[in-house]
Amino acid sequence: MNVTVIGTGYVGLVTGACLADAGNHVFCLDIDESKVARLNRGEIPIFEPGLEPIVKRNRDAGRLKFSTDVAASVEHGELQLIAVGTPPDEDGSADLQHVLAAARAIGKHMKSYRVIATKSTVPVGTADKIKDVLRQETSAEFAVVSNPEFLKEGAAIEDFMRPDRIVVGADDPRAIALLRQLYAPFQRNRERIIVMGVRSAELTKYAANAMLATRISFMNELANLAEALGADIEDVRHGIGSDPRIGTNFLYAGVGYGGSCFPKDVRALQRTAAEARRELRVVAAVEAVNETQKHVLAGKIKRRFGERLNGKCLAVWGLAFKANTDDMREASSRTLIADLVGAGARVRAYDPVAGAEARHLFRDSPGVEIVDSGFAALEGADALAVVTEWQEFRSPDFAALKAKLKTPAIFDGRNLYDPAVLKALGIEYYPIGRRT
Repeated sequence: MNVTVIGTGYVGLVTGACLADAGNHVFCLDIDESKVARLNRGEIPIFEPGLEPIVKRNRDAGRLKFSTDVAASVEHGELQLIAVGTPPDEDGSADLQHVLAAARAIGKHMKSYRVIATKSTVPVGTADKIKDVLRQETSAEFAVVSNPEFLKEGAAIEDFMRPDRIVVGADDPRAIALLRQLYAPFQRNRERIIVMGVRSAELTKYAANAMLATRISFMNELANLAEALGADIEDVRHGIGSDPRIGTNFLYAGVGYGGSCFPKDVRALQRTAAEARRELRVVAAVEAVNETQKHVLAGKIKRRFGERLNGKCLAVWGLAFKANTDDMREASSRTLIADLVGAGARVRAYDPVAGAEARHLFRDSPGVEIVDSGFAALEGADALAVVTEWQEFRSPDFAALKAKLKTPAIFDGRNLYDPAVLKALGIEYYPIGRRT
């Protein structure tokens, strides 16, 4: 099948590469000439495990093309997948300018039937806006459908190749048939396509992210209570996670969620509700809890060393919002570093993948140094804060770590370590919601 993917960001690039790997001929369009040039040189602008070889294999085979030619992209694919960014606007709503610009460009160049599907996360009612734009630009037949993505950063290839569900919001039989054909290779052992109304599909994506964010904030609030009561949130997690109605996923206490999806989607859903004159009190609480939780680790450090941290140097392990990505959008590390520097401390930080992004973000922050290894971050440090659950942080040489730190103290924002082990080693341990 000939498919056009508009946008070569995280969703667009993963989608295009995986569809090409299934045998489709995929035309990836982007208006950013420098990004397209990099992709055509084989340079991948994002970090996602397993993505680079898939892009290279399919580009070399001629199934995956990158271009800025809008007319050619519309001509290429009967199916046009819009996967451009929907950043938060000033009022928290999703900014649809890129989505509607993509729709307008399709309308200007389409000469025959096209299915326009939104992969981007968009508010309920966006399909109607896209239809209005297309009607202004073309007299050709078209169908607008919602086909939201459910990709986890760090596991996006696996999520796309072996999806747990494929949501199709459409009422056009021809469009539904086209999408069934597209996704047939990804659901051979069981039916994964769920067909529903367009508005329901648009809401499904926001509802899914809001539910996952809710589980995280719920566990973080319980973790803070567990500390106050002398309970251990890890024991609680095992106790409630064994209930099949609850399950074990997204029940880990920590320093709050971040990234490109949960924060903006939680806010956008609240904005959508406000426009419908409805109040989402649970979702509002989820966001409030998360913002507070991002300051918890700094609070523990200040309680140990004092409110003013002048003359102190803190090592930080992990800068990406989670492991297996270089994404630092709304990462908890940024809040922690801002709190520490604001209290007068210096920070030496390390991340296995996000170092380049961190150097860019903190280029004007004289109190922040980004280094090239975990143990380099410990040089001259008074204590260590762990923020991201990278595999290489899970079992460090604790004896060497202790020798490096001026004060043998670890502030663990991901509960990676066993309190009893660190106590036996003579290391002060400050986790989230655990009994120490």
